[in-house]
Amino acid sequence: MQTAQRNSLRLLQWMMAASLALPLALFVFASAVSWTSINETADREIERTLDVAHEHALKVFETIDRCLSEIAEVIRGIPDAGISSREESLHLRLKQLTASLPQVKSTWIFDAGGHALANSLVVPAPDINFSDRDYFKAHIDHDIGTYIGEAHTPRPPYQGAAFFAVSRRRQNEDGSFAGAIQASVLPEYFENFYARIGREPGSFFALGRTDGAVLARFPTIDRDLRLDRNGPLGQKLAANPNGGLITVNSPADGIERRLGYKQLAEYPIYVSAGLETSAIRARWIATMSQHLIFGAPATALLFFLLALALRRTRHLHVEAERRTEAEEALKHGQRLEALGQLTGGVAHDFNNLLTVIRASVDLLRRPDLPEARRLRYIEAISDTVSRAAKLTGQLLAFARRQTLKPERFDVRQNVQTLGEMIATLIGSRIEIFTQVPDQPCLINADAGQFETAIINMAVNARDAMDGAGRLTIAVRRAEELPSPGAHPPSPYGYVAVSVEDTGIGIPPDSFGRIFEPFFTTKEVGQGTGLGLSQVFGFAKQSGGEVAVASEVGKGSTFTLYLPRAVGDGRPQSLLTDDAPPVDGSGMAVLVVEDNVEVGKFAADALTQLGYTATLVGNAADALEELTADPTRFDVVFTDVVMPGMSGIELAQEIRRLRFDLPIVLASGYSQVLSQQGSYGFELLQKPYSIEQLSRVLYRVGRWRKVKDGAATPASS
Repeated sequence: MQTAQRNSLRLLQWMMAASLALPLALFVFASAVSWTSINETADREIERTLDVAHEHALKVFETIDRCLSEIAEVIRGIPDAGISSREESLHLRLKQLTASLPQVKSTWIFDAGGHALANSLVVPAPDINFSDRDYFKAHIDHDIGTYIGEAHTPRPPYQGAAFFAVSRRRQNEDGSFAGAIQASVLPEYFENFYARIGREPGSFFALGRTDGAVLARFPTIDRDLRLDRNGPLGQKLAANPNGGLITVNSPADGIERRLGYKQLAEYPIYVSAGLETSAIRARWIATMSQHLIFGAPATALLFFLLALALRRTRHLHVEAERRTEAEEALKHGQRLEALGQLTGGVAHDFNNLLTVIRASVDLLRRPDLPEARRLRYIEAISDTVSRAAKLTGQLLAFARRQTLKPERFDVRQNVQTLGEMIATLIGSRIEIFTQVPDQPCLINADAGQFETAIINMAVNARDAMDGAGRLTIAVRRAEELPSPGAHPPSPYGYVAVSVEDTGIGIPPDSFGRIFEPFFTTKEVGQGTGLGLSQVFGFAKQSGGEVAVASEVGKGSTFTLYLPRAVGDGRPQSLLTDDAPPVDGSGMAVLVVEDNVEVGKFAADALTQLGYTATLVGNAADALEELTADPTRFDVVFTDVVMPGMSGIELAQEIRRLRFDLPIVLASGYSQVLSQQGSYGFELLQKPYSIEQLSRVLYRVGRWRKVKDGAATPASS
């Protein structure tokens, strides 16, 4: 008890420590999982946003390409002079085209010297030389296709927002340089689009050339920006030029960001999208803060409750120690009282039986006793011994120590046969009904004990009805026990046998004691109080249960549940009176009995019946006799409980030594037999009669003769 109390206090202390450590560990684990999850979510958001920005940029540049292609088609084959002569109409055409493209600020047609032949802004075009612009110089030497230039500010007299150029080469028919076609693209068009899709805190977008020149950026910055190709960001771009995800510090503002980038197909342009790592951390902190809002108070409350429980438990342990001392004293007194009642009941019943035997023996000693009275006293002694054997059997059955002889039989047939016997037993004033199902109800149990249990329940019902009423014995199948038992559930279900009466019922104050040995509500001398105890013990030892339902004034129902078996069943015979003894015809029996009186009685009785009996007092002497000449004996008859080697161990040793002898065990009670059975050997219960002993020996001896007779032709 003290160990359990110390363990409970130690457990509470560990629980207090765990109430802090476990939530902390879970919080750390959840934080790590949440951090990984939020970063993965952020990467997916960046990739989705990057896909949108990439698709948008690709469509914008493809649209500008188509615009330049349309302008080239309009002026195809027209010399500079022809373009100048059509400047006004071309201006209107370019102006209309530019107006349809919100991303384009203006469109231009330049000659080979860098002068504007036509544009979408004014007519006539001012005489300004643009040959120094990168978008013009890039096409002079050879055709490079579509060129995307750096960001520029308008040259006076032109005004407005900054732009970057997208241009193409003009060629003469001989392939020589004829000038350029150019569209001025507004970076703010991209920046406005990025502002619309980048509403998450810390969002970032950029559009830049592969040489590091930044064309558009969100958030915007008031200065031109070019990335160093040899810097950390440039090296990461060079390692994965097509696209990827990286975490870098921005060279423009020094902010760390998680960036995704992707190059436009067929264009020297990168599109990037990202989130500030501080924004990602803010998401994580916000998520974990929600856990803390609920977790911290709950953890504190749990710790407080455990501390309170520890204090209370210490106080209760002190009280429990005092109470345990008082309870132990009370239990000790109750055990002594119960033992006294059991001992008194056994002593009372046995003294009554011994009184009958003693009186009968004293009367038999009288010399002038008539023959009829002598036979009557002998019969009284025999009946009294049978009653004593039944009394000990009922005690062992209640204690679940009875040695059972299980066999498979159909309960329906036994109950129908028992119904006739019970009808005679309970009297004609009680109507008896039996209800059995059509399907077989096989069980594997001791048939004799089963019949005794049914009879005991029927007799109990008769007494409850005071000799008049209706008794119903019903058999049915049941899937499970009414309440879980100590045995594992039967795989085939159960067979339930109910005995229902219309008697007075069981009073509530007696309901809990009906299965106690020697408990009875009958008058003195009307019953032993062991009938229902036998039912209870038989049910428990057979893996079943007995249930009781009762209503005062209306009757009771006792239901015996036994595990159902499968296979073929055959009806078993009821208990019969002793048959006449069987002559031994010279059969040799080795009697092994440590009790001298019992051994002499068995040997003398067998000798008178024509057997040749050899008596030894223990298993060791029996083995010496058998080893010397095993052919001397036809049967070994041994007691089970003996000093040294038991009768079961002797029988197993005889089998091991291959002595081909049948073995009969005799026992009044053996714990080994009650728990594990007779190991396949014949078993004779003490006290046994001479008739029972002779029949068993005759049966096993005849079996050996039949076996030997069958073996002889086979060997010849």
